Amino acid sequence: MTLNVLVLTDQRGGTLKTASRETLSEARRLVERAGGGRVWAGLVGSGLDAILPKVQEMGPDSVLLMDDPVLKDFQAAAYAVAARAMLEGIPSPRVILAPATAMGREWLPRLGAALGTGVATEATEVVPDPEGGIRIRRTVFGGKATVSVALPEGSCATLRVNTFAADPRPGQAPVTRVPVPEIPKEARAISVESTVEAPRDTVDLTQASIVVAGGRGLKGPENFHLVEDLARILGGAPAASRAVVDAGWRPASYQVGQTGKTVAPQLYIAIGISGAIQHLVGMSNSRCIVAINRDAAAPIFKVAHYGIVGDALAIVPALIGALRAERP
Repeated sequence: MTLNVLVLTDQRGGTLKTASRETLSEARRLVERAGGGRVWAGLVGSGLDAILPKVQEMGPDSVLLMDDPVLKDFQAAAYAVAARAMLEGIPSPRVILAPATAMGREWLPRLGAALGTGVATEATEVVPDPEGGIRIRRTVFGGKATVSVALPEGSCATLRVNTFAADPRPGQAPVTRVPVPEIPKEARAISVESTVEAPRDTVDLTQASIVVAGGRGLKGPENFHLVEDLARILGGAPAASRAVVDAGWRPASYQVGQTGKTVAPQLYIAIGISGAIQHLVGMSNSRCIVAINRDAAAPIFKVAHYGIVGDALAIVPALIGALRAERP
């Protein structure tokens, strides 16, 4: 069988998201497993010429570019209209993939609704279905079970971030500039007054090679600076459990877990985090997990490669002091 795949990429601020690289690579592998087909990279926005080489180096067969000032600010409904126009040049059988970033999770379901087709989210595995279309695996019930879902030709799926390998395959994929379709007024109902960018010295949590996360075991917001201090010394990104975010200690951008961000760093340090399944599904793919918790029976120790049983408020300051002493 053959399978044609459109990958809707996530790009913002002149940067192609790592999750888009992962999705493009997995789309290529999907086509190879199907025995033939093509991969189209769909790029929607404004001022995108600088990103084209980054897309091409991931090895798509073709790039569909819709570049217009009217698409400068992401609006899910407008982007769904744009994506539907891109599909007109892609023959059947076909499927549409996107990374399960905040952007992908919002506009792909809208596209699926417009097409009247199925949509599956947070896929951790995607393979061709012998009956046509694709079959994905995804976790359910907070990560306690895994289900296999068959999606017919024409369906949409988002791929879980930090789950698939990004495999560059540099090439010179031809670029087709797709004209912007007429976008209904209601699809452009949101007016973006301003955009606030993260500080330049802030490490992107989902792309950090080291993540230091804190939980309620820190006992109060006044102690959370220990997580941020340790992350800064290690050159990593600070993170938090949902309990910390719900308590208002830190903003939602810090949250790792089922309802937060999915990370897969080389090193994940969990400080005062018990390890509820909802948190584990967001970080269990980390290469090395170090847990610090005073409860020896905490679930986090079941997934940790190294564990320290003790009071984080005594252990972490000592660790920070030792690391500072090692620096010239």
